[in-house]
Amino acid sequence: MESGAGKHWTEEEVKALLSVWSEKNIRKQLHGTLRNKGIFIYIAKRLQELGVCRDWKQCRAKYKNLKYEYRTVKYAHNSGDVTKTMKFFHDLDAILRYEPVTQLAAEENGRCSATETQLNTSPTTDSAQEILEDEGDFVNSTPAALEATQIKKETIDIDDDSISTTSEDRSCTPVAKQMVETDNHIHLEEAQNHFKVITVNDTGAGKHWSDNEVRALINIWSDEKIQQMLEGATRNKEIFEEIARRLMKRGIDRDWKQCRTKYKNLKYEYRALQKENEHLGNPRRKMRFYDEVDCILRRQPLGPSSWGCESSSVLSVGDVTANTGSLSIKRKTCNDEVSTVPLKKSASENTILHFQKLLTESANTVTEGKKLLLERLCKQEEMQDLNRTQLYADPSAIKQVSAPAPAAAMAPAASDLKLGKKVNEGKTKEVYELPDIPGCVLMQSKDQITAGNAARKDRMEGKAAISNTTTSCVFQLLQEAGIKTAFVRKQSDTAFIAAHCEMIPIEWVCRRIATGSFLKRNPGVKEGYKFYPPKIEMFYKDDANNDPQWSEEQIIEAKFCFAGLTIGQTEVDIMARSTQAIFEILEKAWQPQNCTLVDLKIEFGVNMLTKEIVLADVIDNDSWRLWPAGDRSQQKDKQSYRDLKEVTPEALQMVKRNFEWVSERVELLLKTKSQGRVVVLMGSPSDLSHCEKIKKACATFGIPCELRVTSAHKGPDETLRIKAEYEGDGIPTVFVAVAGRSNGLGPVMSGNTAYPVVNCPPLSADWGTQDVWSSLRLPSGLSCPTTLSPEGAAQFAAQIFGLNNHLVWAKLRSSMLNTWISLKQADKKLRECSL
Repeated sequence: MESGAGKHWTEEEVKALLSVWSEKNIRKQLHGTLRNKGIFIYIAKRLQELGVCRDWKQCRAKYKNLKYEYRTVKYAHNSGDVTKTMKFFHDLDAILRYEPVTQLAAEENGRCSATETQLNTSPTTDSAQEILEDEGDFVNSTPAALEATQIKKETIDIDDDSISTTSEDRSCTPVAKQMVETDNHIHLEEAQNHFKVITVNDTGAGKHWSDNEVRALINIWSDEKIQQMLEGATRNKEIFEEIARRLMKRGIDRDWKQCRTKYKNLKYEYRALQKENEHLGNPRRKMRFYDEVDCILRRQPLGPSSWGCESSSVLSVGDVTANTGSLSIKRKTCNDEVSTVPLKKSASENTILHFQKLLTESANTVTEGKKLLLERLCKQEEMQDLNRTQLYADPSAIKQVSAPAPAAAMAPAASDLKLGKKVNEGKTKEVYELPDIPGCVLMQSKDQITAGNAARKDRMEGKAAISNTTTSCVFQLLQEAGIKTAFVRKQSDTAFIAAHCEMIPIEWVCRRIATGSFLKRNPGVKEGYKFYPPKIEMFYKDDANNDPQWSEEQIIEAKFCFAGLTIGQTEVDIMARSTQAIFEILEKAWQPQNCTLVDLKIEFGVNMLTKEIVLADVIDNDSWRLWPAGDRSQQKDKQSYRDLKEVTPEALQMVKRNFEWVSERVELLLKTKSQGRVVVLMGSPSDLSHCEKIKKACATFGIPCELRVTSAHKGPDETLRIKAEYEGDGIPTVFVAVAGRSNGLGPVMSGNTAYPVVNCPPLSADWGTQDVWSSLRLPSGLSCPTTLSPEGAAQFAAQIFGLNNHLVWAKLRSSMLNTWISLKQADKKLRECSL
């Protein structure tokens, strides 16, 4: 019987399928296998032995339908809706109960409900039939078959490599499913319409991507490591979650599914245009962002021989070849020769099982490699995004900068970059233009240490790498917090790439403890005097005059103008406020290591592209004083070099050990041992949208957030059980009670736990003024504050965790600074308009 016969499954047939599915070896193979045709051929054979005549495609379609319906019902049950049910639910629950059940998004809704009629294919010979395996996996056809199945009109291949290939536990791809009958081809005239089949609306967002959003996505996509992961990924959800997280840091709220959809759309439209222009000679068709996408994809062959295929490693199993990079089976090699043959239906069961085993092992290897690459990317690249936002925030600068970005991202070392002219040279670094990355420069450190405006100068082997590591980690920490810096990325052991800035010739010094030159300029002040708040000083960079101290008034009256920005009162105030915030963030970061940040010297510049004031230059061991345990005699900074009476090789080795001590520990600034989470308790599933806002706000502070449904009125025992569950694992927790009408949830929690509880009721327009009193008027002995803003509830939790978590505290401090700066700039613009 053909798979598209349209015959419904009887109850006896479903029971037979479930009995075969329930076998342990079958479940194990279905859970861990990427290409599962062989498994369903075996299942169909077993069903025939039981008197059920169904082919492998019908079995797989029914398997997916049952699984989708089960997950829908299971999620409804987990959400409190026990009225929803299905036939064979208990049988499926026994099979699938150990698999995670997540909410089915709009994108998944309906796409996995594949019916038998959708799988109808024309009867052809095995060699001429091209069958969709799973989410973009196709069995290769012979040359004759490919020729026979080509339609006469010019066609465009579906972009196989942009389809996420997952196991059967994942949802399937609607476009690929719909294209089975057309042999994976569509007409050129329909390309644009087909491209719009997958839209943002499918993900539930309901809004189109703006130009700035697309530019930001393309900028992240251009990162070489992101490209490597996309090329070699079999399960790419994690990659697009990383992309969505980066977009969130730029103020763009798109989930991973929306990012993946837009990625596919851009890629498909680009390739459709390439194909049409190449074969029909029609250059009139255009697309937005063509140049940017072309720059990213130009390394990938666009000819018919490799259309839809990614370059990656190939695993051969006898006469079967599987692509283990994108896990889509290659059709042709670069020489346009057939590289594989179809997996014949007559293949022996042993061959099929052996093939499945090898594919599974290979896929696991690729997945592990992808995870390692993702972890390394998160560690090294995570905080470069905010700076790149600064670089590309100006729409007019996008075309200049974003196109060459992939070429720069490919360079693993400074020596591979094409260096332009030397822009500047200081005592410890050199600055070079980068012709391939307009708007950026290379900051190359030197193995040189100086003191007293180079009155003392020595070569210290390895100092360049030490300083570069320290600077990169510090700037990464500050960017993660939300401070605007010129730092783009660490390029090599001794160099990093930064936005090209015109430097403001003022050194800003922030002091917590009086020491060094401050004591000489302020006789009578004893060393160790502490400043609350930290004391800010400014010094004009003038080596000839030994960097004289300047006042704010002198800076303003100098009327500096850099990159078109005049330095006035507003700019001076921004730099002063930023200096204090930066010092406090780094001071807090060093505290867990029992190390006191005594003072700090920084410089600012004006970004040539965005015209913004950003933290620039470097922050290394020359830039601060660090006293372990607050003890000056243990100082680890450059002061140990300044204090040398005589520079000897042994003395320089001691100084170098101090610098290495700092560079080793500065990487710990990016980590925290402190744990914490927010648990949002909602009285009803109808409050979910309100709770999602809290969860989203928690994510901006890097705080994990869990959502639970419980009612203190209708199920107080369950509420207290949930409370005990979170109290028992020892992780610091803040409970947020979300309950409308009569709020019993917050007071009940507050009266029964020592953990912090905050009320965040979702007030309605009709009864809000009455309902809020149940959150405000509490019995004695209870203490749960009330905030009406979901973001306010998340910030309340962040302030609690920030007491022991310097990374959360840094985000809070940076948020305060950025809010202050935005108000200051808005006031300046308003005054300029009034004038």
